Amino acid sequence: MAKLKFIVTFFLLLAAGALTVIFGIVLFGNYAIDNKELVMDAATSIEDTEGNVITSLYLENRELVSLDEIPKHVQHAFLAVEDHRFYEHKGVDLRSVGRAAYRVITSGAKVEGGSTITQQLAKNVFLSPEKTWWRKIQEVLIAVNLEVRYDKEEILEMYLNRIYFGHGAHGVQAASKLYFDKHVSELTADEGALLAALPKGPNNYSPLQHPERSKERRDLVLGLMERHGYLSADETVRLQGRTVPTEGARMTENPAYLSYVDLVLEEAEERYNLTQEEVLKGGYRIVVEMDPEIQQAAYNAFQEDGNFPAAAGEIKPDGGFVLINNETGGVLAAQGGREYVRQGFNRVTAKRQPGSVFKPLAVYAPALETGEYEPYSLLKDEKLSYGDYSPGNVDGNYRGELSMYDAVKDSANAPAVWLLNEIGLETAKDSLEKQNLVFEEEGLGVALGGLDGGVSPLDIAAAYTTFANNGTYKEPYFIKEIADRNGEVYASHEEAEHEVYSPQTAWYMTRMLEAVVTEGTGREGNYEGPLAGKTGTTQFEGISGANRDVWFAGYTPEVSGALWMGQDRTDENNYLTGGSSAPTRVFKSVLTTGLAGDESLSTAFEPPEEVSDLSDPIRFVEINDLTAEVSLGWRGARVELNWSGSDDERLQYNVYEVTSSGNNKIAEVAGETSYTVQSANVFSPGSYVVVPYNPQIDREGEASNTVHANYSLFSSSEDAS
Repeated sequence: MAKLKFIVTFFLLLAAGALTVIFGIVLFGNYAIDNKELVMDAATSIEDTEGNVITSLYLENRELVSLDEIPKHVQHAFLAVEDHRFYEHKGVDLRSVGRAAYRVITSGAKVEGGSTITQQLAKNVFLSPEKTWWRKIQEVLIAVNLEVRYDKEEILEMYLNRIYFGHGAHGVQAASKLYFDKHVSELTADEGALLAALPKGPNNYSPLQHPERSKERRDLVLGLMERHGYLSADETVRLQGRTVPTEGARMTENPAYLSYVDLVLEEAEERYNLTQEEVLKGGYRIVVEMDPEIQQAAYNAFQEDGNFPAAAGEIKPDGGFVLINNETGGVLAAQGGREYVRQGFNRVTAKRQPGSVFKPLAVYAPALETGEYEPYSLLKDEKLSYGDYSPGNVDGNYRGELSMYDAVKDSANAPAVWLLNEIGLETAKDSLEKQNLVFEEEGLGVALGGLDGGVSPLDIAAAYTTFANNGTYKEPYFIKEIADRNGEVYASHEEAEHEVYSPQTAWYMTRMLEAVVTEGTGREGNYEGPLAGKTGTTQFEGISGANRDVWFAGYTPEVSGALWMGQDRTDENNYLTGGSSAPTRVFKSVLTTGLAGDESLSTAFEPPEEVSDLSDPIRFVEINDLTAEVSLGWRGARVELNWSGSDDERLQYNVYEVTSSGNNKIAEVAGETSYTVQSANVFSPGSYVVVPYNPQIDREGEASNTVHANYSLFSSSEDAS
């Protein structure tokens, strides 16, 4: 009986001890294992809408892949060299532990070796690299717990995605791209064996640095694969005969993309609350609207000194360029400077005074929208004062009055300020604020871009898309979509748009801005497609001919953009001596190069439905060859007047008889350059003058020469006074 009690007590104590050990292991595992630590840093890819990778951003160059994407022969290579009993043990291989312990006892070596793949994962994630008995015990306890929490496939997947392969590559996918420039799913058995050879000593066995040593190590792995039944002898011999790569497909960073990528990171944080650290570690896939061809074309143009305006001083002129997709609002290209560096001063979003590129936005479009003005409405072109403000035309010439069409085309200052004064600054601000152009200035200098806070090229480009989009403003953006490491959509762009102008106003602006490019201040450079735009220059006061900022903003049916050039600091020693011709030429050059070969581009601007087109301007002609032939008929004298006129049949002519009391209009002629005066005085046929009349602006031009009719074989004439 006593013996039975002893046996029962012994087994109860043994069971209690076992339960205590198990409880201790589980308790330690719960304490030591933080599942968040198993979430690996992964590289974030930035891709264009076609799926092409623009760049990768990371703290650790790692691209996560599932175990299903890793070929079996690649998995076998790692199992053969690291843990061929992986699918048989429960986290700890007692045979390997026994062998390791024997080596320690017989040789006195430090505690090492005998680690399973699960133990290596435990060590890499949760433990320090020190080699002590206590750390080894911790490694075993954590490994056992990992095997309880995760299945074998999950553990192997975590291991293959985490281990380091040298040259900055973390995980089997990054290593595959580095050494073989291919996806891990495309690796052959010998390539998988080479990768499996690296974790033991990435620097010692790198094929890029030590090709012979690397091949020996790879061949050893292939031999182990044959020993454990993963390869036949024939396969092993054949694969061991292959060479190893000696040049890696190293990822290079295209400097053309730097400023764009920085703007993407800014938008990720400001709009989607993703910090830069989260992006660098999170393994996101960020889809952007960038067009690599246009982005590269802009970068290349920025590298040419001859593309920038002449300047005085030591500060080299720089620039900021942006181009936007009219249909979506997505930014296609953005260059923040000639020598832009990561996290540098980005001139795409830097604010400068816009000069005359602001006139269409602040004056002319708002004026058209009131319904009180049309493109051929006449504006005052005089040197006027508005309190202490006395703006003047750059060339010092004033024509008394000027059509809006010509004021836009020739970038006259006086009419723009006069018109803003007529419609009121609040009218202008109403439309500007709808396009995110907000400022505190209350003076009429706004008409000429006089903004203390300034605006950026991105601001201007986005506002010009309103003209291209029939009066609808679309908020610009860089990021189209963000997907997390699991492929789930984290965030996507939500289109923000609203009507600013009527389609009629937008169309009139397009027609007038086309004239700027074809016959006005924007003639410099060449672009074969349809283009509307505006130049801009701000002067540096105090020095004759000195400028601060030069601009060109414009759009095609598909894209809108803005290009600023200038020095980052302007003073009496550093200023531009060149003008807006430089950005105008470069803008057209970038379009020509970046859009080359795109057969989908429109050949002309198309008016929206139900709008009135804008006819070309009617121009006056000089008439100095008016003649008069007199003949007698049964009803009296008849005077035949003839003159050379315009090829434009829309120009009309008023015929006047010159009398002692003044000119008396006797006829209006349209589409003809002759007129017959019937029943003239037989004894005094009279004197006549012809004056061209423009019905678009309801104005007469310069009078012709005065002709005196008489009965001689010819008539006499004199210049009109």
